[in-house]
Amino acid sequence: MKTNILILSVSSLFVAGTLSSCTESWLDVASKTESNSSNYYKSQDDGLRSLYACYDGWQRTVSGGPDFTLYQLTETMSDECFGGTGNTDGRNTQILDRFDMNEAPSYTDMHNKLWGLYYAAVFRCNEFIDKAEGISWDDTRAKDTYLGETHAIRAICYFDMVRTWERIPLLIHATKDNVPQANPDSVYSLIVKDLTYAADKIPADAYPKADAATNDGHITRYAAMGMLARVYLFYDGVYNNNEGKPMPGGLTKAKALAYCEAIIQSGEYGLVNRFKDLWPASSDDKTGNYIDHWVDKSSYVGVGNKETVLSLKFNYTGDYDGNEDGNRFVVMLGLRTNGDVYNRYGQGWGALTVNPKQAAVYGQGDSRRQASIIDCQQLQNYEQKYIADQREYTGYAIKKYTPLSKNMTNSDGTTSLVSYLQGDMAGDFMISQYQDWVLLRYADVLLMASELGSSHAQDYLNEVRKRAYTQSDGSLNGNYTMISATKENIWRERQKEFAFEGIRYWDELRQGLSVASNQIAEHNTVLLSGGVKEKVNIDALNIVKKRGFCQIPLTQITLSNGVLKQNAGW
Repeated sequence: MKTNILILSVSSLFVAGTLSSCTESWLDVASKTESNSSNYYKSQDDGLRSLYACYDGWQRTVSGGPDFTLYQLTETMSDECFGGTGNTDGRNTQILDRFDMNEAPSYTDMHNKLWGLYYAAVFRCNEFIDKAEGISWDDTRAKDTYLGETHAIRAICYFDMVRTWERIPLLIHATKDNVPQANPDSVYSLIVKDLTYAADKIPADAYPKADAATNDGHITRYAAMGMLARVYLFYDGVYNNNEGKPMPGGLTKAKALAYCEAIIQSGEYGLVNRFKDLWPASSDDKTGNYIDHWVDKSSYVGVGNKETVLSLKFNYTGDYDGNEDGNRFVVMLGLRTNGDVYNRYGQGWGALTVNPKQAAVYGQGDSRRQASIIDCQQLQNYEQKYIADQREYTGYAIKKYTPLSKNMTNSDGTTSLVSYLQGDMAGDFMISQYQDWVLLRYADVLLMASELGSSHAQDYLNEVRKRAYTQSDGSLNGNYTMISATKENIWRERQKEFAFEGIRYWDELRQGLSVASNQIAEHNTVLLSGGVKEKVNIDALNIVKKRGFCQIPLTQITLSNGVLKQNAGW
């Protein structure tokens, strides 16, 4: 596309470490300090740096500061959360929550930056793939690994985009051409082919799972396999009415199941013993006596743990000078505490207030409720101090990805609660949150295999469910009951297991648009905004008219000279 996507060339990211010799001819005007598309892509090291640029592009879809990250966007549209934010903030979150532009008609460009960031990431992947044959590879193993990961990154970006906007331009080469929106089947075909390439090409032992320092954050062949299963289930639900038909790219139900079984049989993954230990805030002991990275007194199992199949990595070194590598959605859902840190939770913007309906889905004794949700009503004096500034207060907030605070010793010997980013790993709390976004867990692989009809479906469901009811001594509590591995029961289990992980909305859409719209719909639901009661109505018809897809940014339509067309209902 010519002007309607943000293009960032890989060449702009690299600067060579040496200057040219003064003995060389001054007539040789080729740059000796900068790499660009004409003098790059020569060595295997160039290939590795190109792969890093692709990962950076993918990371920036979150760290680059879009108005709505994919996480916030999907959580807002699901039935798990309301839009929230501050009582006097703009109502763009309410547009998403209600699927209704009447909430704030001027917000016609809500996803413009997100769109540009995704296409920038795709451009980097395309350029590396286009140039790969010109590289002098030292060995085919490295080539297969780097290109396998690059194809997977491109597939994941396109999967995010086609689920969000459906009708998107499909670019498979590094081009600036202005192309029309593709048939979604063409996009899905590329996604399947890219992920299959990754699953086939990346060596099984490319990144030993036991060595988190080596593997952490890289896309493995098993991550590609798990994503193929996720792609299949979404497409089958949205486009094939869950009939188990083959999908574009040649992916069948049997292949999707085989991929899940391969992950399970690999021995590389497993469930951690306690559900709450998967997330820093859920596992925190509330003493504040721990050091950076949530170790010491916290029972958090850490990044790269045995349950993580795929995660998107972040860092604490972000700044406002173009170094963007922090998790930008974490601060959005933090408690709106006016600059304070409260009960070990750090401050945030108060988005994504938890729907009480989600808090009510857990059975007695299910440990996932407390691990997933902050019950603000149990926090001493919280409501008296803070809800006057909170829109759509429900009494509940997300725990899995909430920011944390910690104890710090002051110069006078006293202690105070501060952002956990202060001290050894100082950073701006708004842009330097560094918690992983875990995109695919082993528990998901087990439940997908169950849904796809594995002969071990009941065992896999039991394994996930039993973990939720396991007590500290390793025994099951008396509230555990076994349920049969029907599709409906698996879907209900997914709602509890993956709450607030950016998965629920896609699970709702694949159950069918009529089911999803009725689950998301609200009728005269009373919430508090600034301490004043207001009624929230979410019309199921608004969701149906839009088919669950998002608004294409008006800027992109304008810059394309009308080549792009707006989605129905927007």
